[in-house]
Amino acid sequence: MTPTERTLARLPAHLRRYVVGQDYASYTPRDQAVWRHILGRLRSHLSDRAHAVYLDGLEATGIGVERIPSLDEMNERLARLGWAAVAVRGFIPPAVFTELQSMGVLAIAADIRTHEHIQYTPAPDIVHESAGHAPIIANARYAEYLRRCGIVGFKSIATLEDQAVFEAIRHLSVVKEDPTSSPEAVAHAQARLEAASQSRRYVSESTQASRLYWWTAEYGLVGSLEEPRLYGAGLLSSIGEAEHCLTPAVKRVPLSLSCVTTDYDITRMQPQLFVARDFEHLFQVLEEFEATLSWKRGGDHGLNEALRARTVNHLVLSDGREISGRVEGLLPGAQPVAEGLSTALVSLAGPVLLSHGGKALGTPWQNPTLVAFGGGTLPEQGPFQLELASGLRLEGFAGGGNEVLRLRGSLNGRPLELPTVARLFLASGLPSVAGGPADPGAWDRWFGEMDSFTEGEGEAQARARKAEALSPALAALYEEVHALRASGQFRPDRLETLVRAAARYPDEWLLKAELDELRRLPPQEAYVA
Repeated sequence: MTPTERTLARLPAHLRRYVVGQDYASYTPRDQAVWRHILGRLRSHLSDRAHAVYLDGLEATGIGVERIPSLDEMNERLARLGWAAVAVRGFIPPAVFTELQSMGVLAIAADIRTHEHIQYTPAPDIVHESAGHAPIIANARYAEYLRRCGIVGFKSIATLEDQAVFEAIRHLSVVKEDPTSSPEAVAHAQARLEAASQSRRYVSESTQASRLYWWTAEYGLVGSLEEPRLYGAGLLSSIGEAEHCLTPAVKRVPLSLSCVTTDYDITRMQPQLFVARDFEHLFQVLEEFEATLSWKRGGDHGLNEALRARTVNHLVLSDGREISGRVEGLLPGAQPVAEGLSTALVSLAGPVLLSHGGKALGTPWQNPTLVAFGGGTLPEQGPFQLELASGLRLEGFAGGGNEVLRLRGSLNGRPLELPTVARLFLASGLPSVAGGPADPGAWDRWFGEMDSFTEGEGEAQARARKAEALSPALAALYEEVHALRASGQFRPDRLETLVRAAARYPDEWLLKAELDELRRLPPQEAYVA
């Protein structure tokens, strides 16, 4: 097995379906020139501006200047650091990205930006994901911070509106990178993103987690306010951002929890950046943020967060059972039943899945589901009457497997409208409410069918159109220039012939830049592949 195949084999099925082959042969000669141009400029510019581990990190993770990295080569190096990488097509769902990262796996977009967007692109590409994220992983403490960020992002509660924003961002990135897109299509995609963003009812936990990640792992500076170093992947992979971020035009502020209330715009360079004192400072802010989240707080806070999110999340009961579903109703009790928990009854809409320790116990069901707090024991079978500490009274017939029939209830003597047939779970407390299903693999088997957009069809089509937009004659010129560089032996007359041929393509500034560089190099300094 190749190093990448070994990485893929250890991933659960629900994550493997987002992984694609790198298809190295599909990179065009111009793609290779884009990589070389960006990495050459970045390496030169960042040598004394990036975190001290940057240059060694490029070597340690298998990233060179002259050609797009092979994932197999990267995985050989990353394995020594306890990490791995897989190729994905463009944007993947945030829950997938964060779960992979929590496992120490980098999701690397297989595509590469066009030469028109060489300074900066909002779309994920192999420059950003490999040359941006991978080098700083060579610092073990920072690598652990990335894992922890993955866990926090994965467990944060997202909303329906968050999903709409994600889809709109993904669509915009595809449209912008597709050379056949009309101005009208780009304008519509931008308007769609604006409308999705304006649809948000509140700032969710997931959005706050993404902001923390953005202002640290993506656009973070470290050191003093006066002379910080770059470590964020967005800065390390963008020529424009790398040059812009240390200018007076960018306000620098000390990193604090306020970063989760600071929004960002992925379509433009950042006007303000946060500076961490050192990598330990990142953990301090992360832990402060974790303490605010439902998966740490549980109780009424978590239930209310899940209710307003309108998405599938999971309740972790005091005995360790996990109930995954969509919270649709909360009934306050007459008195608290545990610290931070005054809710007497929770109703969840199907499908609902029971699990323990992140492993499903059986299959999902569609029947109404109730979780009652305040102690008590439900018999396996037969009639029951329960008086709970919350003031809730329940009676009915237990059919087995938490199914209850002929259910009736009251709170402090006031009759309640309850489903007569339901699944009923009893618990004394609620230590955690976390984002998504507790067993994403089992949930995925039942409800995870991909549509074409999730499969990355839009990105694949855009990539094919980029390749088609490169004429065979122009591709041959790029290829010959690359071959000339690789040979280390070239005649000035042949080089001048290529310069004249390139003049037929006045918009191909990158080809001209490649040739100009060769003209300045003596043959012995040419790159030997």
